[in-house]
Amino acid sequence: MSKPHTSSKLFYRLDEVSRLTKVEAATIEAWEKEFPFLQPGLTGSGQKIFRAKDVEIITRIKELLDGKNVTLAGAKRRIEEELGLRSAAPIHPDRMRKTLLFIREELQEISAGLGAKPKKS
Repeated sequence: MSKPHTSSKLFYRLDEVSRLTKVEAATIEAWEKEFPFLQPGLTGSGQKIFRAKDVEIITRIKELLDGKNVTLAGAKRRIEEELGLRSAAPIHPDRMRKTLLFIREELQEISAGLGAKPKKS
């Protein structure tokens, strides 16, 4: 991943990130929704702040989208690979329901063992 010219600061405001990466602030904010690993923090006054790693990620997204005819989904996959991230596989709703029912039964047994009355659902 290429690195933009950044100082040794720990955090950058949105306008600074925009200037450093040459990406419009509105575009960066749109990318926050598309790339879950891009999560700025907020100051006490509600101003967005980004880590140096976020600035690197934004720079890499720009490179991928500008130079290689890559879609947003393709850029996301590439960056996840480069950063060693994996998206969680979706869980089928029936499997989730079965697991939750099992957990509820286990909790009811524990509750009964402790002498509490189990709640009926």
